[in-house]
Amino acid sequence: MLSSSTFRANPNWAVSSRLFGCTVVGLIGGLAAATANSSVSAIGLLGGAALGGLYGLGFGVAGAKRASSPGAGLLWGLGYAFLLWLVGPASLFPLLGSGQTMGNLDTTRLHFPDLVAYILYLGAPLGLVLGLWGAFYKVQATELPAEAAIQSHRFSLAKALIVGGLAGLVGGWAFSSWMTQVNFFPTIASLVGSNSKEVGMVLHYIIALVIGISFGLLFQLDIRSYGSSMSWGVAYGIFWWFLGPLTLLPLLQGKTLNWSYQQAGILFGSLVGHIIYGLLVGLGYATLNRLWVGFFINSDPIRREAEGPGTRTLQALGWGAVGSLAGGLIFSLIMLATGTLPKVAQLVGGTSVELGFVVHLLISALIGMSYGLLFRQEAPDLGSGVAWGLVYGLIWWFLGPLTLFPGLLGGSLTWTVAAAGQVLPSLIGHLLYGAITALVFLMLERRHEAWLKLDPRLAARELRLRRPVGTPAPALWLFVLGLGVLLPVILSV
Repeated sequence: MLSSSTFRANPNWAVSSRLFGCTVVGLIGGLAAATANSSVSAIGLLGGAALGGLYGLGFGVAGAKRASSPGAGLLWGLGYAFLLWLVGPASLFPLLGSGQTMGNLDTTRLHFPDLVAYILYLGAPLGLVLGLWGAFYKVQATELPAEAAIQSHRFSLAKALIVGGLAGLVGGWAFSSWMTQVNFFPTIASLVGSNSKEVGMVLHYIIALVIGISFGLLFQLDIRSYGSSMSWGVAYGIFWWFLGPLTLLPLLQGKTLNWSYQQAGILFGSLVGHIIYGLLVGLGYATLNRLWVGFFINSDPIRREAEGPGTRTLQALGWGAVGSLAGGLIFSLIMLATGTLPKVAQLVGGTSVELGFVVHLLISALIGMSYGLLFRQEAPDLGSGVAWGLVYGLIWWFLGPLTLFPGLLGGSLTWTVAAAGQVLPSLIGHLLYGAITALVFLMLERRHEAWLKLDPRLAARELRLRRPVGTPAPALWLFVLGLGVLLPVILSV
């Protein structure tokens, strides 16, 4: 029987098997995409299979050192599929095949079904296969930074089941508010031949439990902080929107697949719900995971940190608040230009621009402080810090103008493409706010770390706590930021 030691002793055979496996998965995925999608099938079944095989081979070469676990592989696969779609169906293929305008919004909408096919038939299976290959043959122990190898020995099946399951139920509870509002539970109940709201609710929580457990199984080794866990959850939620409402739900109901952008627009509320669900799953998992580690790991005096939790918390709050002032001031210019500040003043019963500006800065400070708590020691460099800030700003666009803001003004959830279109200008402001806040925060954090490193006993600990280069974070940024910005644009009517 072939073992991981056998493959490490025969590196050429290991590489060949990896590339062959990815090529076969790509061939099958390309064939499936060409069969299911009329737009992809324009190049024919053989052409689709050949193109998929090339995609798989390319991913096997490019992702070998990164896909060190199933979760890491999934994220790299999703990011890779999204990038291929941007380069191919959304840009070059229309230009070469039918003379359509490259990058045109109508062209992009026309090829939205290709995006679904690329994600489900190519990105997800390629990522999972390569991630499983990397985990089984322990690629991370020889090809990734030492921190990744350390993390690989800490996987706990019990923690994935218990912590992931509880986090999934918390996310499912939040998602149920929207499902109740739009009477979606009978639709879920139809999967088992019922139209009962109660049956749909039970089935919904079972699905939420299963997805939460799968999150723990896939991403346990990659989670290092509340912020990264929350972001992993958002990416997983977006993936499940493609897999669930757009694909599995109609198939289980016996309907024909409809991957058009019009159908996706109808399900835009479900997209926001999956994002909020994933956010809470990730945040809940990180919180429960911290308690787990506190009970079973940090009780060891050797593992204790030099600064107490109170000191670290106050530092993170202060740095985040300072960063938010810079980000909030830039954001206020966009809010002033779009006439949003008077609406913000309505939160405290006023209507003036001045009051709206003050309330806006107070809200910005709170969000900045939360960023400090969530993303402390997450970024290895300035580029990573800015990327995490962009992700956090995008999350707050879904969480703020589309979710919390309408509720605080006495309205209901506005998870529609029409509502998203009205607040699209604020999306740019949220992205700028997040990037600037993260940049200032990272500069202050690095200044403090430089002081700690004067003590050689603490230098190694600080290096260990910082997220190393070589994790799936870049794939997360590409997938979440790309689709988080693109979907509200192309799905709006």
